[in-house]
Amino acid sequence: MTPNSFEALPLAAPLQRVLRELDYHTPSPIQSQAIPLLLEGRDLLGCAQTGTGKTAGFALPILNALHENPRRMQTRKCRTLVLAPTRELAAQVGKSFATYGQYVQFSHTLVYGGVGQNPQVNAMRRGVDVLVATPGRLLDLIDQRHVDLSAVEFFVLDEVDRMLDMGFLRDVKRIVSLLPKRRQSLFFSATLAPNIVNLAHTILNDPAQVTITPQFTTAEKIEQRICFVDRSSKKPLLEELLRKQAAADTQNLSIVFSRTKHGANKLAKALSAAGIPADAIHGNKSQAQREKALARFKRGETPVLVATDVAARGVDVRDVGLVVNFDLPNEPEAYVHRIGRTGRAGADGRAVSFCAEDELEYLRDIEKIIKMSIPCWDDHSWHVEAVAERHARGTAPARKKASKPGNGRRRSFRRRSASRA
Repeated sequence: MTPNSFEALPLAAPLQRVLRELDYHTPSPIQSQAIPLLLEGRDLLGCAQTGTGKTAGFALPILNALHENPRRMQTRKCRTLVLAPTRELAAQVGKSFATYGQYVQFSHTLVYGGVGQNPQVNAMRRGVDVLVATPGRLLDLIDQRHVDLSAVEFFVLDEVDRMLDMGFLRDVKRIVSLLPKRRQSLFFSATLAPNIVNLAHTILNDPAQVTITPQFTTAEKIEQRICFVDRSSKKPLLEELLRKQAAADTQNLSIVFSRTKHGANKLAKALSAAGIPADAIHGNKSQAQREKALARFKRGETPVLVATDVAARGVDVRDVGLVVNFDLPNEPEAYVHRIGRTGRAGADGRAVSFCAEDELEYLRDIEKIIKMSIPCWDDHSWHVEAVAERHARGTAPARKKASKPGNGRRRSFRRRSASRA
């Protein structure tokens, strides 16, 4: 039987205190299922999307174990290793540990690239209870003998599907080979494709499995629209859309996705020049630049964030009311992750995608994976009926990759008031 309140969970008093102060009463499905299993010491294979509360689902049991069994720190060693695919996700996980563990005596640090390594080396010289790291920088510090994984008791591999998408499989396997055999391992992924399940079997020991089916499909949770436009018309259409979003009595933070880093920089500058404050965030930005841009965005100082897919996961900003796909992604899975930046924690969200004639095949791939035809928004000055009709007929300029045609539907785009849960 799964607990229906945090008070019913056998968590230590310091953790119960912070949960009360945070006004956390009812655990999410993954929390209610995973926390009791982890408190028993079980390995866990978890399938859950971002935004389901899985970070608290693993952070609380780990903090509970650290509180119940305090140990003296050993130089260069850590008791807990959380491996994350991106700097943003690592920072988010580290912040969660700090928040939930504010009344627990424990130490933690972050290890990721894009910043100087000296503070990370100094922190590891003393040893920490919790190390949150990205694979590349962690292996750099291991090779330099600044980090020793021989004392790890708890190992968390987060966002595994994203980890593999980014080409970290070899790094992950090497890191796992350096861990002690006796440990508690937690493995989280948004999908359980065969290659992910095979990897899980090499890491986990007789794991319990928790699968959280999203309560809403993308169609039900997020209001999606497609705009058929010429490439030259995308910028003026975007400006109009963002001005309306800023004037609306809803969440006015917007994320705009560009396919390339250069395109993100160019678009952010163009929006700022048009009087719409915007910042760009992508892989070529330093970690300090990315953190400053995210901080300004969260405060609403620059209400528009132009991003490449580096921001599609790991950036959890609750008040994003609108996601715009300025360029359609060439990988349909990226569409799901992008629009998932809005509609967080059960709230409403809106996603508008621009589709030029040479992007029709991308649109068909997206509609195939989300199992729906995205309604058309044609109530604007730049609608191109010929492209819409071509999509509806399933004809488009030839591409190397062919896909089954989708069925276009046309509806006017009606603004909804977005409420927060």
